[in-house]
Amino acid sequence: MYTKQIEKISNNDSINNNHLIEEFKRSSSSLVVEKEYEINHKVTTIKWNGAILTIEGFLYLESIPLLKNLDVAKRLVLVETKEDRELSFTLEDKTLAELNLSNSIENMYQWAGFSGVINFANVSGQGNMPLPAGTYEVYLEIEVIKYKLIKRIPLGDIRGFLKNDFYSTGMDYFSAKSQLLFNLMVTYDISSKSMLLESTKLKDFNPSLLFGDIKNKTKRPGPIYRFMRTKMFALFYYLFNLLPVKSERILFASDSREEIGGNLKFVYEEMQRRNIKYDYKFMFKENSFVKKTVLEIIMLAYYVATSRITLIEENYPMVSPLKIRKKSELIQLWHGAGAFKKFGYSRMGQPGGPKLNSKDHRNYTKAVVSSKNVVSQYAEGFDIEEETIYPLGIPRTDIFFNESYKTEKRNEIYEEYPFLKGKKVILFAPTFRGRGRKEAHYPIENLDFDKLYKNLKDEYVFVFKLHFINLNKVTIPYQYADFFYDFTNYREVNDLLLVTDLLITDYSSICFEYSLLNKPMLFFAHDVEEYISKRGFYFEYQSFIPGNLVKTTDEMLEKIIHRDFGEEKIKPFRDYFFDYQDGKASERVVDHLILNSNDHQVPL
Repeated sequence: MYTKQIEKISNNDSINNNHLIEEFKRSSSSLVVEKEYEINHKVTTIKWNGAILTIEGFLYLESIPLLKNLDVAKRLVLVETKEDRELSFTLEDKTLAELNLSNSIENMYQWAGFSGVINFANVSGQGNMPLPAGTYEVYLEIEVIKYKLIKRIPLGDIRGFLKNDFYSTGMDYFSAKSQLLFNLMVTYDISSKSMLLESTKLKDFNPSLLFGDIKNKTKRPGPIYRFMRTKMFALFYYLFNLLPVKSERILFASDSREEIGGNLKFVYEEMQRRNIKYDYKFMFKENSFVKKTVLEIIMLAYYVATSRITLIEENYPMVSPLKIRKKSELIQLWHGAGAFKKFGYSRMGQPGGPKLNSKDHRNYTKAVVSSKNVVSQYAEGFDIEEETIYPLGIPRTDIFFNESYKTEKRNEIYEEYPFLKGKKVILFAPTFRGRGRKEAHYPIENLDFDKLYKNLKDEYVFVFKLHFINLNKVTIPYQYADFFYDFTNYREVNDLLLVTDLLITDYSSICFEYSLLNKPMLFFAHDVEEYISKRGFYFEYQSFIPGNLVKTTDEMLEKIIHRDFGEEKIKPFRDYFFDYQDGKASERVVDHLILNSNDHQVPL
């Protein structure tokens, strides 16, 4: 389809080219001139990475000069004829010199070049959803601003950019109420003489109909269970308050893991190492969506009511509404170090933030953080007094100062995964996108597998460690299987850091732990502007991160190849967010919060 355009030219307009001046003078502001200008164009690059299209080329109208980038605008236009729908994507103007063309073009068209990167899995203006189902003819559009002249032209025969004359990829979408899967088929259309995009919806699923999430496959609890978990649990707890507190009973509890781990494990092992004779109790569940038995509900109420200390390391909604007894402690050993993304009551009023009457976090009697410099942020996030927050360090970071542990763990990992030995290890550990378990995902299509493989395979291996609640998986093409590896299901990420030579993350708190190893980091934040505007940080992101920011695979490769990591930022970052760098955080927690739990003085 070639759309005929009508040109309106004002008699006040002028151009630099003398041979056109007389023609434009014959026009008037009210005269409509039906003049067809020959369009010259060429698409020099079409490349697909998943659903992301990279396109480059040039486009201009004969006899109309393009001497300034303000003179012109270029767009990629998708036309869906059946639905009478058009989608338009702005292309960046480039000079001809930037395109490195083999054939010369007159300098009067110096701003004829264009380039664009378009993610059809995340179409702006469509609610960030994939390209809507339909068949689209693709056109280049040029607008000469000065003369209000707009013309379109087909891309031409693009089969040279397609292997076997087609390209196909999937497009995912995740939200709390909709999980979609589309297929995108790219071909050449003989009739329109252009690229044809066919988007087909393959799956449309509403995860809000599930209790929990797809991973759990748990059933929605009935009214009796909900009553037992809330009202009866609280009733049992207050009945057990009539019993005396056991001065040497300590409860380790989590609703996000099946067995003890993380900070809880390190504190417990420290007490075992010292042979401290306590009455240890453990209450663990894979996650809060997995049902507890009636006995487990009663025992949890009993242990929280009668233990002198209950230790947790994340939000525990069942325990949050309880009023903690005067002789008892509910101590939060928060799983993350430092302070990065805003959390808890720091997000009050934001999407995904807590409600005003929420009871989460507010009943902690004490909390542990990594540095005095983040006490105020945690006091705000938990909505508790600063005096109850102790900068003792993060117990699970003790391993980074234990040379025998590091050596043993490295040998163990190399023995189990021998392909990691002999190569430098890049660990790619971003946080998830979405507001919770029902929509947690990572847009993996923003990584160019082919470029990473070709440029890094001889020296590096690339290990994925996506967030454990991610719903989408990494699909590694077989031809790259000797370079990319998926370690998402490897539970203890801190152990992986011991064999990592370069960490690539985005907004994850993993950068705090990794800074203790004094190794380089890159921050691949392709959506940084959107993420900051929606999520919020305690510190200004660009000046905060202990490494360089990159937004594309090309930028990432440039930094890696030239070893440009901004490593000078690591030490001041580490010193600010860790008061202690001695591997004795577990000792301090035991000494100050368990053995001397009545001493409210924050150690210096």
